[in-house]
Amino acid sequence: MKLYFAPGACSLSPHIVLREAGQNFDLMQVDLREKKTKDGKDFLEVNPKGQVPVLETDDGETLTEGPVILQYVADKAPAAKLVPPVGSKERYRVQEWLNFISSELHKTIGPMFRPTTPDAYKTLSADNVKRRFAWINEKLAGRQYLMGDAFTAPDAYLFVMLNWAKRLQIDLDPWPNLKAFWERVAARPKVQEAMKAEGLIK
Repeated sequence: MKLYFAPGACSLSPHIVLREAGQNFDLMQVDLREKKTKDGKDFLEVNPKGQVPVLETDDGETLTEGPVILQYVADKAPAAKLVPPVGSKERYRVQEWLNFISSELHKTIGPMFRPTTPDAYKTLSADNVKRRFAWINEKLAGRQYLMGDAFTAPDAYLFVMLNWAKRLQIDLDPWPNLKAFWERVAARPKVQEAMKAEGLIK
């Protein structure tokens, strides 16, 4: 498998899950502004959407959209228990989290990085994100991770969104459970490996 990524982008979540799942894979860095891969290829030929992540599977197919890639990778390594079995109620809870993070956090936080986004919109978005964080903070009460005591795929996705929030100077101190979650995930060895590989930490 090959993961197309940009350092610190949402592609970090499948990168983490690939490592947590113990999968063999290659990395290909993408310049999202230039739409070029590190080896000089036109990234739009890989993904006409022009976005990461993209996962090239072992059979030569490509998958896009982070939540789909997370589930695909996790399903390839069932022993890692990064998603519950198909048909189980817990599986739908994982999908619920992935959809919530995608629609309520990812698509709200992302535009806040763009210089062309109006300040009023950024302020409104930050307020919305903080309300979502307060809700997640309550859900994390008495839990290590979103699904309980075991790390699963949506934890990687939420971790990346919290990294983004910190880059935007959204302090996690008001939500102690959420802050503890971020610290817990950041300390995981495979998360450290992924972040080092992307040049995010030394």
